[in-house]
Amino acid sequence: PGPTLTSEPAAAGGLRVPVPGRCGYFVERKKRFCKMIPAQGRLFCGEHGHQEEENDRKRIPCPLDPKHTVYEDQLQKHLKKCNSREKPKPAYFVQDINAGLKDATEILDEQVSPFLCYFKEQIDKKGGEPFCIKPILKDQMLSHQALQEALNDPKNGESAFKHLKQQASILGNMEKLHLLGPGRCFIEFGAGRGKLSHWVDIALQDAENVHFLLVERATTRFKVDGKHRKRDYIFERLQVDIQHLCLNKVPILEKEKLPVVGIGKHLCGVATDLALRCLVESYATQYDERNEEPSPKRFKSDKTDIAFNNSADERSGKNVSENWKPVAGIVIALCCHHRCQWKHYVGREFFRTVGLGPVEFNYFQRMTSWATCGMRETITEASTVDAKSKDQNSDTEEHDQVHNRIECSSDSLQGLLTVEERKQIGRLCKLLIDQGRIKYLQQRGYNAALQYYIDSTVSLENVLLTAVSSQSSVPQPTA
Repeated sequence: PGPTLTSEPAAAGGLRVPVPGRCGYFVERKKRFCKMIPAQGRLFCGEHGHQEEENDRKRIPCPLDPKHTVYEDQLQKHLKKCNSREKPKPAYFVQDINAGLKDATEILDEQVSPFLCYFKEQIDKKGGEPFCIKPILKDQMLSHQALQEALNDPKNGESAFKHLKQQASILGNMEKLHLLGPGRCFIEFGAGRGKLSHWVDIALQDAENVHFLLVERATTRFKVDGKHRKRDYIFERLQVDIQHLCLNKVPILEKEKLPVVGIGKHLCGVATDLALRCLVESYATQYDERNEEPSPKRFKSDKTDIAFNNSADERSGKNVSENWKPVAGIVIALCCHHRCQWKHYVGREFFRTVGLGPVEFNYFQRMTSWATCGMRETITEASTVDAKSKDQNSDTEEHDQVHNRIECSSDSLQGLLTVEERKQIGRLCKLLIDQGRIKYLQQRGYNAALQYYIDSTVSLENVLLTAVSSQSSVPQPTA
Protein backbone atom coordinates (compact mmCIF):
# COMPACT_ATOMS: atom_id res chain seq x y z
CA PRO A 1 0.00 0.00 0.00
CA GLY A 2 1.05 3.54 -0.68
CA PRO A 3 1.74 6.24 1.90
CA THR A 4 -1.09 7.72 3.92
CA LEU A 5 -2.58 10.70 2.13
CA THR A 6 -4.05 13.56 4.09
CA SER A 7 -5.20 15.98 1.41
CA GLU A 8 -4.94 16.74 -2.28
CA PRO A 9 -2.46 19.39 -3.43
CA ALA A 10 -3.96 22.70 -4.36
CA ALA A 11 -3.41 24.21 -7.79
CA ALA A 12 -3.27 27.89 -8.66
CA GLY A 13 -6.46 29.62 -7.61
CA GLY A 14 -7.08 27.27 -4.69
CA LEU A 15 -8.55 24.47 -6.82
CA ARG A 16 -7.78 20.91 -5.75
CA VAL A 17 -6.10 18.54 -8.15
CA PRO A 18 -5.67 14.75 -7.93
CA VAL A 19 -2.72 13.39 -5.98
CA PRO A 20 -0.02 12.27 -8.46
CA GLY A 21 -0.34 8.58 -9.21
CA ARG A 22 -3.89 8.40 -7.89
CA CYS A 23 -7.31 8.25 -9.56
CA GLY A 24 -8.52 11.46 -11.14
CA TYR A 25 -12.21 10.91 -10.29
CA PHE A 26 -13.71 13.46 -7.88
CA VAL A 27 -15.98 11.77 -5.32
CA GLU A 28 -18.71 14.33 -4.76
CA ARG A 29 -20.05 12.63 -1.65
CA LYS A 30 -16.63 12.78 0.08
CA LYS A 31 -15.59 16.10 -1.45
CA ARG A 32 -12.22 14.75 -2.51
CA PHE A 33 -10.55 12.78 -5.29
CA CYS A 34 -10.54 8.99 -5.27
CA LYS A 35 -7.33 7.63 -3.71
CA MET A 36 -7.20 4.33 -5.60
CA ILE A 37 -4.17 3.66 -7.84
CA PRO A 38 -5.02 3.45 -11.56
CA ALA A 39 -3.28 1.11 -13.98
CA GLN A 40 -0.15 2.41 -15.65
CA GLY A 41 -1.00 4.99 -18.29
CA ARG A 42 -4.59 5.38 -17.06
CA LEU A 43 -6.21 8.43 -15.52
CA PHE A 44 -8.89 6.59 -13.55
CA CYS A 45 -8.88 3.46 -11.39
CA GLY A 46 -10.80 0.32 -12.31
CA GLU A 47 -13.84 1.45 -10.33
CA HIS A 48 -14.12 4.72 -12.22
CA GLY A 49 -12.67 3.59 -15.54
CA HIS A 50 -16.00 4.16 -17.26
CA GLN A 51 -15.25 7.89 -17.06
CA GLU A 52 -12.77 7.60 -19.90
CA GLU A 53 -12.82 5.93 -23.28
CA GLU A 54 -9.70 4.48 -24.78
CA ASN A 55 -9.54 3.63 -28.48
CA ASP A 56 -13.35 3.77 -28.65
CA ARG A 57 -13.65 1.19 -25.85
CA LYS A 58 -16.62 2.06 -23.68
CA ARG A 59 -17.34 0.85 -20.17
CA ILE A 60 -20.94 0.07 -19.25
CA PRO A 61 -22.63 -1.07 -16.03
CA CYS A 62 -22.76 -4.84 -15.67
CA PRO A 63 -26.34 -6.04 -16.35
CA LEU A 64 -26.05 -8.58 -13.51
CA ASP A 65 -24.85 -6.05 -10.96
CA PRO A 66 -24.76 -2.35 -11.94
CA LYS A 67 -22.44 -1.60 -9.00
CA HIS A 68 -19.47 -2.43 -11.22
CA THR A 69 -18.66 -1.78 -14.87
CA VAL A 70 -17.18 -3.74 -17.76
CA TYR A 71 -15.86 -2.99 -21.26
CA GLU A 72 -18.76 -3.22 -23.68
CA ASP A 73 -16.79 -5.35 -26.14
CA GLN A 74 -15.96 -7.83 -23.33
CA LEU A 75 -19.47 -8.08 -21.91
CA GLN A 76 -20.21 -11.67 -23.01
CA LYS A 77 -16.89 -12.91 -21.65
CA HIS A 78 -17.49 -11.08 -18.38
CA LEU A 79 -21.01 -12.51 -17.93
CA LYS A 80 -19.57 -16.04 -17.86
CA LYS A 81 -17.32 -15.28 -14.89
CA CYS A 82 -19.10 -12.42 -13.09
CA ASN A 83 -19.46 -13.11 -9.37
CA SER A 84 -23.09 -11.99 -9.58
CA ARG A 85 -24.04 -14.62 -12.15
CA GLU A 86 -26.49 -17.35 -11.21
CA LYS A 87 -24.39 -20.25 -10.02
CA PRO A 88 -25.28 -23.94 -10.30
CA LYS A 89 -27.43 -25.08 -7.39
CA PRO A 90 -25.73 -27.47 -4.93
CA ALA A 91 -27.10 -30.95 -4.37
CA TYR A 92 -28.70 -29.93 -1.08
CA PHE A 93 -30.78 -27.20 -2.78
CA VAL A 94 -34.39 -28.38 -3.11
CA GLN A 95 -36.84 -25.66 -4.12
CA ASP A 96 -39.21 -24.73 -1.25
CA ILE A 97 -38.61 -27.99 0.64
CA ASN A 98 -39.07 -26.22 3.98
CA ALA A 99 -41.77 -23.80 2.84
CA GLY A 100 -45.22 -23.90 4.37
CA LEU A 101 -48.33 -22.98 2.41
CA LYS A 102 -47.53 -22.45 -1.26
CA ASP A 103 -50.43 -20.13 -2.13
CA ALA A 104 -50.94 -18.16 1.10
CA THR A 105 -51.50 -14.43 0.75
CA GLU A 106 -50.59 -11.74 3.23
CA ILE A 107 -53.33 -9.94 5.16
CA LEU A 108 -53.20 -6.21 4.51
CA ASP A 109 -56.05 -4.95 6.75
CA GLU A 110 -54.91 -1.81 8.55
CA GLN A 111 -57.81 -1.57 11.06
CA VAL A 112 -56.19 -2.84 14.24
CA SER A 113 -58.05 -0.79 16.83
CA PRO A 114 -61.12 -3.09 17.23
CA PHE A 115 -58.85 -6.09 17.63
CA LEU A 116 -56.77 -4.29 20.27
CA CYS A 117 -59.88 -3.68 22.35
CA TYR A 118 -60.65 -7.39 22.15
CA PHE A 119 -57.06 -8.23 23.10
CA LYS A 120 -57.19 -5.94 26.16
CA GLU A 121 -60.38 -7.70 27.28
CA GLN A 122 -58.61 -11.05 27.05
CA ILE A 123 -55.69 -9.79 29.15
CA ASP A 124 -57.99 -8.33 31.84
CA LYS A 125 -60.29 -11.36 31.85
CA LYS A 126 -57.57 -14.01 32.17
CA GLY A 127 -55.16 -12.19 34.41
CA GLY A 128 -52.55 -11.56 31.74
CA GLU A 129 -52.66 -15.10 30.32
CA PRO A 130 -54.63 -14.97 27.05
CA PHE A 131 -55.02 -18.15 25.05
CA CYS A 132 -53.32 -20.39 27.65
CA ILE A 133 -49.84 -18.89 27.42
CA LYS A 134 -47.66 -18.17 30.44
CA PRO A 135 -46.26 -14.62 30.18
CA ILE A 136 -43.60 -15.23 32.85
CA LEU A 137 -40.79 -17.51 31.68
CA LYS A 138 -38.10 -19.01 33.86
CA ASP A 139 -34.67 -17.43 33.92
CA GLN A 140 -31.90 -19.61 32.49
CA MET A 141 -29.16 -16.97 32.41
CA LEU A 142 -26.11 -19.19 32.35
CA SER A 143 -22.51 -18.88 31.24
CA HIS A 144 -19.74 -21.12 29.99
CA GLN A 145 -16.08 -21.28 30.91
CA ALA A 146 -15.04 -21.27 27.25
CA LEU A 147 -15.87 -17.55 27.06
CA GLN A 148 -14.59 -16.44 30.46
CA GLU A 149 -11.30 -15.12 29.13
CA ALA A 150 -13.05 -13.09 26.40
CA LEU A 151 -15.64 -11.81 28.89
CA ASN A 152 -12.88 -10.58 31.18
CA ASP A 153 -10.85 -8.99 28.38
CA PRO A 154 -11.02 -5.18 28.78
CA LYS A 155 -10.22 -4.75 25.08
CA ASN A 156 -13.75 -5.87 24.19
CA GLY A 157 -16.10 -2.91 23.96
CA GLU A 158 -19.66 -2.71 25.24
CA SER A 159 -21.19 -4.07 22.03
CA ALA A 160 -18.79 -7.04 21.87
CA PHE A 161 -19.39 -7.73 25.56
CA LYS A 162 -23.15 -7.97 25.00
CA HIS A 163 -22.69 -10.51 22.21
CA LEU A 164 -20.24 -12.53 24.32
CA LYS A 165 -22.69 -12.68 27.22
CA GLN A 166 -25.41 -13.98 24.90
CA GLN A 167 -23.12 -16.58 23.34
CA ALA A 168 -21.93 -17.69 26.79
CA SER A 169 -25.51 -18.17 27.98
CA ILE A 170 -26.46 -20.12 24.85
CA LEU A 171 -23.49 -22.44 25.40
CA GLY A 172 -24.40 -22.74 29.09
CA ASN A 173 -27.90 -23.85 28.17
CA MET A 174 -26.54 -26.31 25.61
CA GLU A 175 -24.25 -27.79 28.24
CA LYS A 176 -27.13 -28.10 30.69
CA LEU A 177 -29.08 -30.05 28.07
CA HIS A 178 -26.04 -32.27 27.39
CA LEU A 179 -25.90 -31.13 23.77
CA LEU A 180 -22.19 -30.25 23.88
CA GLY A 181 -20.42 -33.50 23.18
CA PRO A 182 -18.60 -35.63 20.60
CA GLY A 183 -20.14 -37.41 17.66
CA ARG A 184 -22.42 -34.57 16.56
CA CYS A 185 -22.93 -32.21 13.68
CA PHE A 186 -23.75 -28.68 14.76
CA ILE A 187 -25.80 -26.71 12.24
CA GLU A 188 -25.84 -22.95 12.79
CA PHE A 189 -28.76 -21.32 10.98
CA GLY A 190 -28.34 -17.67 10.01
CA ALA A 191 -24.67 -18.07 10.84
CA GLY A 192 -23.40 -14.66 9.70
CA ARG A 193 -19.72 -14.59 10.64
CA GLY A 194 -20.05 -17.94 12.41
CA LYS A 195 -19.14 -16.73 15.90
CA LEU A 196 -21.57 -19.03 17.71
CA SER A 197 -20.11 -22.11 16.03
CA HIS A 198 -16.65 -20.76 16.81
CA TRP A 199 -17.39 -20.72 20.54
CA VAL A 200 -19.08 -24.13 20.43
CA ASP A 201 -15.89 -25.48 18.86
CA ILE A 202 -13.77 -23.94 21.62
CA ALA A 203 -16.10 -25.36 24.27
CA LEU A 204 -15.76 -28.86 22.78
CA GLN A 205 -11.95 -28.62 22.80
CA ASP A 206 -10.60 -31.91 21.44
CA ALA A 207 -13.87 -33.84 21.14
CA GLU A 208 -13.73 -36.34 18.28
CA ASN A 209 -16.01 -36.75 15.29
CA VAL A 210 -17.52 -33.25 15.48
CA HIS A 211 -18.55 -31.28 12.41
CA PHE A 212 -20.03 -27.83 11.79
CA LEU A 213 -22.35 -26.64 9.03
CA LEU A 214 -22.88 -22.87 8.82
CA VAL A 215 -26.02 -21.94 6.90
CA GLU A 216 -26.14 -18.39 5.54
CA ARG A 217 -27.78 -17.20 2.33
CA ALA A 218 -25.75 -13.99 2.04
CA THR A 219 -22.08 -13.50 1.34
CA THR A 220 -20.47 -12.53 4.65
CA ARG A 221 -17.28 -10.60 5.34
CA PHE A 222 -14.89 -11.16 8.24
CA LYS A 223 -15.89 -14.78 8.72
CA VAL A 224 -14.18 -16.77 11.46
CA ASP A 225 -14.14 -19.93 9.35
CA GLY A 226 -10.47 -19.41 8.52
CA LYS A 227 -9.48 -20.15 12.12
CA HIS A 228 -10.75 -23.71 11.70
CA ARG A 229 -9.42 -24.73 8.30
CA LYS A 230 -6.43 -26.67 9.62
CA ARG A 231 -8.45 -28.85 11.95
CA ASP A 232 -9.20 -32.50 11.18
CA TYR A 233 -12.97 -32.07 11.00
CA ILE A 234 -15.40 -30.32 8.70
CA PHE A 235 -16.20 -26.63 9.22
CA GLU A 236 -18.31 -26.04 6.12
CA ARG A 237 -20.40 -23.08 5.01
CA LEU A 238 -23.64 -23.67 3.07
CA GLN A 239 -24.66 -20.56 1.15
CA VAL A 240 -28.34 -21.27 0.65
CA ASP A 241 -31.69 -19.98 1.84
CA ILE A 242 -33.02 -22.19 4.66
CA GLN A 243 -36.26 -22.46 2.68
CA HIS A 244 -34.47 -24.57 0.06
CA LEU A 245 -32.04 -26.51 2.30
CA CYS A 246 -32.31 -30.31 2.22
CA LEU A 247 -30.01 -31.65 4.94
CA ASN A 248 -30.37 -35.22 3.71
CA LYS A 249 -28.39 -34.26 0.62
CA VAL A 250 -25.51 -32.54 2.42
CA PRO A 251 -22.49 -34.81 1.75
CA ILE A 252 -21.24 -35.07 5.34
CA LEU A 253 -24.70 -36.03 6.64
CA GLU A 254 -25.11 -38.55 3.82
CA LYS A 255 -21.74 -40.09 4.62
CA GLU A 256 -21.80 -40.20 8.42
CA LYS A 257 -24.60 -41.19 10.77
CA LEU A 258 -24.36 -38.23 13.14
CA PRO A 259 -27.12 -36.68 15.25
CA VAL A 260 -27.47 -32.98 14.46
CA VAL A 261 -27.89 -30.06 16.85
CA GLY A 262 -29.59 -27.01 15.37
CA ILE A 263 -28.40 -23.69 16.82
CA GLY A 264 -28.94 -20.03 16.06
CA LYS A 265 -28.46 -16.62 17.63
CA HIS A 266 -31.13 -14.05 16.80
CA LEU A 267 -32.67 -16.05 13.97
CA CYS A 268 -35.07 -13.64 12.32
CA GLY A 269 -38.82 -14.39 12.34
CA VAL A 270 -39.64 -16.62 9.42
CA ALA A 271 -36.12 -18.09 9.40
CA THR A 272 -36.86 -19.77 12.75
CA ASP A 273 -39.92 -21.50 11.31
CA LEU A 274 -37.98 -22.58 8.23
CA ALA A 275 -35.16 -23.93 10.40
CA LEU A 276 -37.56 -25.92 12.61
CA ARG A 277 -39.25 -27.44 9.59
CA CYS A 278 -35.87 -28.14 7.99
CA LEU A 279 -34.78 -30.13 11.06
CA VAL A 280 -37.98 -31.75 12.28
CA GLU A 281 -39.78 -32.48 9.01
CA SER A 282 -37.40 -32.37 6.07
CA TYR A 283 -34.45 -34.05 7.82
CA ALA A 284 -35.72 -36.13 10.76
CA THR A 285 -38.80 -37.49 8.98
CA GLN A 286 -36.98 -38.36 5.76
CA TYR A 287 -34.13 -39.87 7.75
CA ASP A 288 -36.52 -42.13 9.65
CA GLU A 289 -38.15 -43.24 6.38
CA ARG A 290 -34.74 -43.96 4.87
CA ASN A 291 -33.60 -46.00 7.87
CA GLU A 292 -36.60 -48.17 8.68
CA GLU A 293 -34.60 -51.38 8.39
CA PRO A 294 -34.35 -53.19 11.77
CA SER A 295 -30.99 -53.16 13.50
CA PRO A 296 -29.04 -56.43 13.39
CA LYS A 297 -29.52 -58.80 16.32
CA ARG A 298 -26.84 -58.99 18.95
CA PHE A 299 -25.61 -62.24 20.43
CA LYS A 300 -25.07 -62.68 24.15
CA SER A 301 -21.32 -62.81 23.62
CA ASP A 302 -21.45 -59.23 22.29
CA LYS A 303 -22.28 -57.78 25.72
CA THR A 304 -18.72 -57.95 26.97
CA ASP A 305 -17.43 -56.28 23.85
CA ILE A 306 -19.94 -53.48 24.22
CA ALA A 307 -19.04 -52.92 27.86
CA PHE A 308 -15.33 -53.02 27.07
CA ASN A 309 -15.59 -50.46 24.27
CA ASN A 310 -18.09 -48.17 26.00
CA SER A 311 -15.61 -45.53 27.18
CA ALA A 312 -13.92 -45.37 23.79
CA ASP A 313 -17.30 -44.99 22.10
CA GLU A 314 -18.17 -42.05 24.32
CA ARG A 315 -14.94 -40.24 23.46
CA SER A 316 -15.31 -40.83 19.73
CA GLY A 317 -19.02 -40.07 19.69
CA LYS A 318 -20.10 -43.48 18.40
CA ASN A 319 -23.72 -43.96 19.37
CA VAL A 320 -24.66 -47.41 20.57
CA SER A 321 -28.08 -46.45 21.88
CA GLU A 322 -31.08 -47.97 20.17
CA ASN A 323 -32.97 -44.72 20.85
CA TRP A 324 -30.72 -42.72 18.56
CA LYS A 325 -32.52 -39.72 17.00
CA PRO A 326 -31.36 -37.82 13.90
CA VAL A 327 -31.98 -34.46 15.65
CA ALA A 328 -30.37 -34.47 19.10
CA GLY A 329 -31.55 -31.00 20.04
CA ILE A 330 -32.43 -27.44 19.04
CA VAL A 331 -31.24 -24.23 20.72
CA ILE A 332 -32.29 -20.98 19.02
CA ALA A 333 -32.33 -17.42 20.35
CA LEU A 334 -35.51 -15.95 18.89
CA CYS A 335 -35.77 -12.60 17.16
CA CYS A 336 -37.82 -10.29 14.92
CA HIS A 337 -41.29 -11.82 15.26
CA HIS A 338 -42.69 -9.05 13.07
CA ARG A 339 -40.98 -10.80 10.16
CA CYS A 340 -42.96 -14.01 10.65
CA GLN A 341 -45.27 -15.12 7.84
CA TRP A 342 -48.42 -17.21 8.15
CA LYS A 343 -47.56 -19.32 5.11
CA HIS A 344 -44.30 -20.50 6.74
CA TYR A 345 -45.38 -20.45 10.39
CA VAL A 346 -45.13 -23.90 12.02
CA GLY A 347 -47.78 -23.18 14.67
CA ARG A 348 -50.79 -22.81 12.37
CA GLU A 349 -52.46 -25.88 13.87
CA PHE A 350 -52.09 -24.44 17.38
CA PHE A 351 -53.62 -21.15 16.27
CA ARG A 352 -56.64 -22.94 14.82
CA THR A 353 -57.18 -24.96 18.00
CA VAL A 354 -57.60 -21.73 19.99
CA GLY A 355 -59.92 -20.19 17.41
CA LEU A 356 -57.38 -18.02 15.60
CA GLY A 357 -56.40 -17.83 11.95
CA PRO A 358 -54.33 -15.85 9.42
CA VAL A 359 -56.14 -12.55 10.11
CA GLU A 360 -55.40 -12.69 13.83
CA PHE A 361 -51.86 -13.89 13.14
CA ASN A 362 -51.29 -10.81 11.01
CA TYR A 363 -52.28 -8.57 13.93
CA PHE A 364 -50.09 -10.48 16.38
CA GLN A 365 -47.14 -10.46 14.01
CA ARG A 366 -47.32 -6.69 13.57
CA MET A 367 -47.84 -5.90 17.24
CA THR A 368 -44.82 -7.94 18.37
CA SER A 369 -42.62 -4.95 17.51
CA TRP A 370 -44.14 -3.06 20.42
CA ALA A 371 -42.18 -5.25 22.85
CA THR A 372 -38.77 -4.21 21.51
CA CYS A 373 -39.20 -0.80 19.90
CA GLY A 374 -38.30 1.09 23.07
CA MET A 375 -41.56 3.07 22.85
CA ARG A 376 -41.99 6.74 22.08
CA GLU A 377 -39.63 8.09 24.74
CA THR A 378 -36.67 6.37 23.08
CA ILE A 379 -37.17 8.11 19.75
CA THR A 380 -35.73 11.37 21.05
CA GLU A 381 -32.84 9.49 22.62
CA ALA A 382 -32.09 7.81 19.32
CA SER A 383 -31.71 11.17 17.57
CA THR A 384 -29.02 12.27 20.04
CA VAL A 385 -26.83 9.18 19.79
CA ASP A 386 -23.25 10.11 18.97
CA ALA A 387 -21.28 8.74 16.03
CA LYS A 388 -19.43 6.20 18.16
CA SER A 389 -22.66 4.62 19.39
CA LYS A 390 -23.95 4.45 15.84
CA ASP A 391 -20.88 2.51 14.77
CA GLN A 392 -21.34 0.06 17.61
CA ASN A 393 -25.04 -0.40 16.91
CA SER A 394 -24.37 -1.17 13.26
CA ASP A 395 -22.84 -4.48 14.30
CA THR A 396 -25.62 -5.51 16.66
CA GLU A 397 -28.15 -8.12 15.76
CA GLU A 398 -31.21 -6.15 16.83
CA HIS A 399 -32.03 -5.98 13.14
CA ASP A 400 -35.03 -3.72 12.98
CA GLN A 401 -34.88 -1.17 15.76
CA VAL A 402 -35.43 1.71 13.36
CA HIS A 403 -38.34 -0.06 11.66
CA ASN A 404 -39.88 -0.83 15.05
CA ARG A 405 -39.49 2.75 16.31
CA ILE A 406 -41.31 4.01 13.22
CA GLU A 407 -44.24 1.68 13.90
CA CYS A 408 -44.30 2.65 17.58
CA SER A 409 -44.33 6.35 16.79
CA SER A 410 -47.68 6.08 15.01
CA ASP A 411 -50.30 8.42 16.46
CA SER A 412 -53.21 6.26 15.26
CA LEU A 413 -53.50 4.61 18.70
CA GLN A 414 -53.17 7.75 20.80
CA GLY A 415 -55.38 7.49 23.87
CA LEU A 416 -56.27 3.84 23.28
CA LEU A 417 -53.21 2.26 24.89
CA THR A 418 -50.59 3.41 27.34
CA VAL A 419 -46.89 2.77 26.73
CA GLU A 420 -46.83 -0.04 29.28
CA GLU A 421 -49.92 -1.66 27.76
CA ARG A 422 -48.26 -1.62 24.35
CA LYS A 423 -45.16 -3.27 25.83
CA GLN A 424 -47.25 -5.93 27.52
CA ILE A 425 -49.27 -6.68 24.41
CA GLY A 426 -46.11 -6.85 22.32
CA ARG A 427 -44.53 -9.37 24.69
CA LEU A 428 -47.68 -11.47 24.80
CA CYS A 429 -47.90 -11.48 21.00
CA LYS A 430 -44.33 -12.78 20.84
CA LEU A 431 -45.06 -15.48 23.40
CA LEU A 432 -48.22 -16.57 21.60
CA ILE A 433 -46.34 -17.02 18.33
CA ASP A 434 -43.57 -18.88 20.18
CA GLN A 435 -46.14 -21.06 21.95
CA GLY A 436 -47.25 -22.33 18.54
CA ARG A 437 -43.65 -23.35 17.87
CA ILE A 438 -43.47 -25.18 21.21
CA LYS A 439 -46.67 -27.11 20.49
CA TYR A 440 -45.34 -27.98 17.03
CA LEU A 441 -42.19 -29.50 18.53
CA GLN A 442 -44.06 -31.28 21.32
CA GLN A 443 -46.37 -32.96 18.84
CA ARG A 444 -43.30 -34.34 17.07
CA GLY A 445 -41.74 -35.93 20.12
CA TYR A 446 -39.58 -33.17 21.60
CA ASN A 447 -39.42 -31.71 25.09
CA ALA A 448 -39.53 -28.04 24.11
CA ALA A 449 -39.41 -24.95 26.29
CA LEU A 450 -38.95 -21.18 26.29
CA GLN A 451 -36.77 -19.34 28.79
CA TYR A 452 -35.06 -16.00 29.30
CA TYR A 453 -31.40 -16.63 28.54
CA ILE A 454 -30.10 -13.09 29.01
CA ASP A 455 -31.17 -9.96 30.84
CA SER A 456 -33.29 -7.48 28.90
CA THR A 457 -30.65 -4.79 29.49
CA VAL A 458 -28.29 -6.84 27.32
CA SER A 459 -30.82 -7.56 24.59
CA LEU A 460 -34.57 -7.02 24.34
CA GLU A 461 -34.69 -10.19 22.23
CA ASN A 462 -33.87 -12.37 25.22
CA VAL A 463 -35.96 -15.54 24.77
CA LEU A 464 -34.31 -18.88 24.00
CA LEU A 465 -36.14 -21.83 22.46
CA THR A 466 -34.74 -25.24 23.41
CA ALA A 467 -35.83 -28.73 22.42
CA VAL A 468 -34.48 -32.23 22.97
CA SER A 469 -35.91 -35.60 22.06
CA SER A 470 -38.58 -36.79 24.51
CA GLN A 471 -36.72 -40.11 24.67
CA SER A 472 -33.90 -38.31 26.45
CA SER A 473 -33.86 -38.16 30.23
CA VAL A 474 -32.45 -34.62 30.17
CA PRO A 475 -34.59 -32.30 32.37
CA GLN A 476 -36.25 -29.37 30.60
CA PRO A 477 -37.57 -26.16 32.17
CA THR A 478 -41.29 -25.78 31.71
CA ALA A 479 -42.59 -23.25 29.20
